[in-house]
Amino acid sequence: MPQLLQLDSSANLETSVSRELTRLFADTWRRRGPDHTVIERDLHRDPVPHLRDAELHYAPRLRAPGASVDPAAEALQTELIAEARSADAVVIGAPMYNWSLPSTLKAWIDYVHVLGTTVPFDTPDQPFAGTPVVVISSRGLAYGPGDPDEGLDCTVPPLQQVLGASLGMDVTVVTAEYTLAGRIPALESMADRSAASLDAAREKVQRLAHDLGA
Repeated sequence: MPQLLQLDSSANLETSVSRELTRLFADTWRRRGPDHTVIERDLHRDPVPHLRDAELHYAPRLRAPGASVDPAAEALQTELIAEARSADAVVIGAPMYNWSLPSTLKAWIDYVHVLGTTVPFDTPDQPFAGTPVVVISSRGLAYGPGDPDEGLDCTVPPLQQVLGASLGMDVTVVTAEYTLAGRIPALESMADRSAASLDAAREKVQRLAHDLGA
């Protein structure tokens, strides 16, 4: 029974590009068959609280001697990790906010990135290794080679590091650029590039959902 975990973090509940694309991914996944299920976790509507205790960064056996953590926070961490482990694929809506991640998404990462549990430390265990994750990054400008803001993308690289290099997941990135071209007058000249970028992102999202759901 193929299962998808859909994570959304955009604060825009009406016209969000990242939400449109994660929804398109999930809808395409469902169309693969009635056994293709989706777990939806909206990190903006139902935010995960910021990590209450630094000891939650570590598996219980690695915590400082005598350390105690809030049982509710530990239970939430266990729930989030189990939810992600149950997924055959993950799609994450990761809009760029102020050259960075939405804090709601960062909070989720802090709960599931745990030394000795989901990340190798004293053992080689890496339970998320090989799980495909599609990161959908929407941004008001463009940060690729040759763009004026090349090198200022502080959204995708941290996700590639934590999800890919550390958790061992198989990361694919889909970007939609110049999403503010219809809102900010100074970006009006980028309207065509914005539309082309979104069309390409839609096509890629549908192809990935179809292939990963096979």
